[in-house]
Formats: sequence, structure tokens, C-alpha cells
Amino acid sequence: MDFIQDTEPDIKKPIIIAAMQDMGNVGSIVINFINESLKTRKFRIAKTSFPTYVVDKGGHIEIPDESWEYRYTDGLIVFGSGNGQPRSNMELNTLCQDVIDISKKYSAKFIYTLGGYHTNRIFEKNPKTYITTTSQKLTKQMEGLNIDITPQKSIITGFNGLILGFAKKNNIQGIGMYGELNEPEIPQYRSAISIIKTIERLTYRKLGNTNQLEIMAQETEQKFKSQNQ
Repeated sequence: MDFIQDTEPDIKKPIIIAAMQDMGNVGSIVINFINESLKTRKFRIAKTSFPTYVVDKGGHIEIPDESWEYRYTDGLIVFGSGNGQPRSNMELNTLCQDVIDISKKYSAKFIYTLGGYHTNRIFEKNPKTYITTTSQKLTKQMEGLNIDITPQKSIITGFNGLILGFAKKNNIQGIGMYGELNEPEIPQYRSAISIIKTIERLTYRKLGNTNQLEIMAQETEQKFKSQNQ
């Protein structure tokens, strides 16, 4: 894993929001939305050193550009999006550690991560966001705010779960937010909207107008419905 620092942002004690592509593309949808809405600025890139595939363009191949960006705005560092996640456990752990190192460098006290939560519950157009935290004390605080807690024990794989473990080991508070979804194979814009609203509620910070995400949700649902008729 290679790390390239473009600039040195003037930022202290930011909130970190870090997530990568996962089920329903929820992580990427939210990260891209925040970056576009808040006009964040890139300052660092994480790039995989050893691609595990090439792309056949029809007679010639190209090497994929697998990289993930650190971006910032006032009081906030946003990391992630990109295409997929590291394909080796070593690179995944290296990436998580770099997020922690950046968090410490700028004295961040809190990390939010997010992703999809596959469920069989029929929620129509109003998926819940479930949260889990790095401590029982923090979970009790969330319960006091009537935030939905993950309803059962489970293993959270990939970056959007593992980063919480790295945060806990480094005494940084963290919250994982996971939006309900029934169909993990298609983009889940409503799950993303639910997570965005939850972040806004907990950070007292407006992230932007989600009307365009609502339109994209409707278009995706109509397309999926027509394909399955």
C-alpha cells in the first residue's frame, strides 16, 4: 500500500468519516455525497501496490487504478469511496492503521464508519440505520438518544467494520452506522439517506440536500421492479 500526501491541511480535532464500497454501495454513496455536497478538498491518497486483476478492454488490457482519497473541509476529514476494498488482509490492516495515524496526526477524537445491513425485514421506503460503538458506555448514550442499536450479535467484515476495532485499540471513540437493505446487489440510496440523516443528528452538522439521492432511489427501484416482472 502506497500513501501520497498532496498537501498539508490546516485542520485540528476534526471528525473522521471513513467508509469504503460494500453491500449496496452504501459506503461509496454516502462518502461521494458528502464530498460533493461540502466541496471537500483532496490532501492524501492511499493506493494499492499490487493489483489482483487487469481489465480487458477488448483486445488490450489496462491496469486498474485502485485508490482511495482523504479529503477535508472545516472540522471534517472524509476517507474512502473508490472501487471496492483491498483484496488482501495485510493491505486492509495497513489501510486501517493509516486512517488511525491520520486521526492521531490531526487530533481527531471520533471516527464514524458506515455501510449496509442486510435484513429480511420489509421496511418499504424507510430503512432504519442501526449503530454499534466502541464501548458499552457510548452505546448507552446512543440508546438515550433513541438511536437504533444493532439487534443481534454478528461479525462485521471488511474496512467498514474493522476500522472500529483499530479505533478501539487506539482509544479513539467510534460509531458504525449500517443502513438496512434487502437487495445488496443494487445501489441502496434510501439506506444512504437514512445514514446521512443519522450522521447529521449526531454531529449537529448539515451535510446537504438529499433530494437527488431520493430521485436516484426511485429510478433504481423502478428499474429493479421492471427487471423482475
